[in-house]
Amino acid sequence: MGWPTKEGEDEDDSQVWIYQHLKKLLEAFSDEGHSGSSAPYTISLFRRLALFEPLGPLTGEDHEWNDISEYGGDTKWQNNRCSHVFKDADGAAYDSNGRVFLEPNGAAFTNSESRVSVTFPYTPIRKVVKPGWFKRLAHWWKRII
Repeated sequence: MGWPTKEGEDEDDSQVWIYQHLKKLLEAFSDEGHSGSSAPYTISLFRRLALFEPLGPLTGEDHEWNDISEYGGDTKWQNNRCSHVFKDADGAAYDSNGRVFLEPNGAAFTNSESRVSVTFPYTPIRKVVKPGWFKRLAHWWKRII
């Protein structure tokens, strides 16, 4: 829910602190005096930043990568500007969240089939794969159904 329904009614600690954080964010946003045109633009940019998504395209240049080989054994780099973009030892880059699968009930998930190849410059996007497309996309889904 994200907020207590009545004073003292919601004893869930996470709901209480989420409510407090949202209130602070809304107060800060309100204090800036945004208009009808600047408010949606600011919200759009803030959403991307809050989700740790880059505001501009990734370049793939060396300074954008962090060596994470020590965590998995294989030579691998993670993009500093976008944590779901990786590069293998052969230089091939991929976005581990390039596809998001949607269940018939609306739930979404990612898995190994979410990986998409990346060429630079790259602006991260997520393609939503709706029910019914699973069978066409990957053989693993046929085994589940």
